[in-house]
Amino acid sequence: MILFIKHIDIEGPETLGTFFEAAGFTLETVSLHQGERLPSDLTQLDAVISLGGPMNVYEEEKYPFLKDENLFLRQVLAQKVPFLGICLGSQLLSKAAGGKVVSSPEKEIGWFDVALTRQGSKDPLFAGLPLTMEVYQWHGDMCSPPASAVLLASSAGCPVQAFRCGVNAYGLQFHAEITDKSIQDWSIAECHPERKNMLEHYRRVKSDFDTRARVLCENFLKIMKNSSKLSS
Repeated sequence: MILFIKHIDIEGPETLGTFFEAAGFTLETVSLHQGERLPSDLTQLDAVISLGGPMNVYEEEKYPFLKDENLFLRQVLAQKVPFLGICLGSQLLSKAAGGKVVSSPEKEIGWFDVALTRQGSKDPLFAGLPLTMEVYQWHGDMCSPPASAVLLASSAGCPVQAFRCGVNAYGLQFHAEITDKSIQDWSIAECHPERKNMLEHYRRVKSDFDTRARVLCENFLKIMKNSSKLSS
C-alpha cells in the first residue's frame, strides 16, 4: 500500500496516484487538514508520499497536524520506509531528518530549470533523466537538509531542489505530479496573474513533462522494490 499525505484539498496525488494505481498498488490518502490521522503501524506500507501545501513547517500552533507528521516521518526514516516528499513534503522531510527550512533566495512560481548535481546524475531516482530539466514550482521556502543528506539537484534561484536522506527517502522542492487542473486550481486560489501563461506553457511542454514524471515514478518504484528486497 502507498500512503499519500495531503495538507490541503487542492494538492493531491495527481499523476503520481494515476501511475501507482495503474501499477497495481492500493492507495490510501490521509487528509491531515480534515482531521484524519496517520497510521501507527508502518509495516503494511510500501511507500509514503507527502504532498504540498501553503503552510510553513514551523506553523505547528496554527496547523497542529504538522507535529503529528513530524513524528510520523521520523518513524518512516527510522524504519527505512521508501519516502517521497513534494514541496512542503520535502521540507517536512528535512525537518524530520534534523535539517531546517529557510527562505529561498528567490520565490519561484511557474516554470524553472533545475540541474542535477554530480551525485544526482548517478542517483537511481533520476536515472534516464536529463541533467537539466524544466520543472514546475510554487514555493517561497526551501530545505536546508542535514549534513548527512545528499544534494541531488539545484538551481540559481533555489540551491536545494532535490536531496536524499539515507538510502530511500527523497525530497523534491519542485512539483512532478501536476496537471493543468493543478495549475488552474492553485492559480485561482492565489489569484495569480500569470495563470493563463503558465497553463499555455504547460500545454506546450506537456508531452515531455509527463514523460519525465513517468520516468521518475518508474525509478521510485524500483527503489521501493529494492528496499523491499533488502528488508526481507
